[in-house]
Order: sequence, then structure tokens, then C-alpha cells
Amino acid sequence: MKIKISRQYIYLSVIALFLFVFVLLFSFLVLIPEGKEYRKNRLELKSQFKEIRKYQNFHNELADRLQDLQKKHRNIILAFDATFNPERFHKQNKAYFATLYISPLKPIEGEDEFVVYEVNTTSQINSPKSFYDFLDAINKSDWIVGINFPINFTHDGEFIKSSFTMKVYCNDKNSTKKIVKEEK
Repeated sequence: MKIKISRQYIYLSVIALFLFVFVLLFSFLVLIPEGKEYRKNRLELKSQFKEIRKYQNFHNELADRLQDLQKKHRNIILAFDATFNPERFHKQNKAYFATLYISPLKPIEGEDEFVVYEVNTTSQINSPKSFYDFLDAINKSDWIVGINFPINFTHDGEFIKSSFTMKVYCNDKNSTKKIVKEEK
């Protein structure tokens, strides 16, 4: 009994067997190890996205808070950027005193960005009320000013003389320029 198998059938069977072996080898040698690697990378990517989302939410909260604070304290930010003009300060506040003298002092070491002034005043009153009105006016001014203690009040006849020092807090444009030049 002779089995007749055509040549095309043999070629087709050999090619099919070769393809089957190739697919099995490709699956076990390439796809399955890469699939494990893919799952591991996918889990790592999900955890990184979760962490990024957490930091993005934190960033958004801080940005919103910063914008709220900038809106709330806009006047203070603008006052900090304003440059101090002693003549303008004198004109605005001379109504509270009979005499008002402003003289700059040497900068205190370590506080180069602040301008320190000594203010001597004379008031023709029986109480220091004009001084407190002056303090209220300073709080509403264009500058950030700190009045330092001690505030000396002396009684001289019908006048009350006062002397105190104040710090004017503002960005010193010259020191900012120095820093920029040093960085270059």
C-alpha cells in the first residue's frame, strides 16, 4: 500500500511546522519575558502618576493660596516695593507736629536692606494724642515703617518733645543690582 502525498502538501506541512516552532520559540523567548517586564513597568508608571498627581494637587493648592495671599496683602507688597522719600514723608506728617526733623542714621550691620531714620518732633499740646494720630497715619501710608522703642517724650513748658527711631522697610534697588551683578 502506497501512500500518495503530494509535494505541495509536504511543503505546506513543513512550512506550517516551521512556523509553529518559530511562534512557540518567539512566545517563550521574547513575548512572555517582555510581558512580565511590561506589567512591572506599568505598575511602576501607575505609582509614578499617582505621586505626580499628589504633587500637582499640592502645587495647585499652594498656587491658589499664594494668589489669595497676594490679593489680600496687595497693599503691603506694593508698600514694600515703594522707595522711601523723606521729603514726601515730611510733607505728609508735618501736620501732626509743630516741628518734624528727619535725619538718616548709619545702617545697622546685617540690615543693609533697611533704611534707618531718626525722627525728632515737637508738638504744642498737653497730651501725646497727635503722636498716636501720626502712628495711625503711618499705618495707612505708602511705606512699611517700624517705630523702634524707646520713644522719648519730654515736657518742655507747653510743648511735648518726642524723639524716636524708625526703620523703613523697602527693597533697596542698589543692593538688588549688586546681587544681580555678582551672580553674573
